[in-house]
Amino acid sequence: MMKASEIRALSAEELASKLGDLKKDLFNLRLQLATNQLENTNKITEVKRDIARVNTVIREKQLADKA
Repeated sequence: MMKASEIRALSAEELASKLGDLKKDLFNLRLQLATNQLENTNKITEVKRDIARVNTVIREKQLADKA
């Protein structure tokens, strides 16, 4: 799990890359869940929250650029 302060330190390109990685992770976790291979189901929730954090910081940076 990443902290918001760690995410805010990343550049826009790094944020986009991180978002893509997290979405791939979420897809793989859902696949494991569907095939009964996932042992820790809390990992899905953690990845979803990380995706939300990254999206929030991306939006904050977009609004800061407009202002």
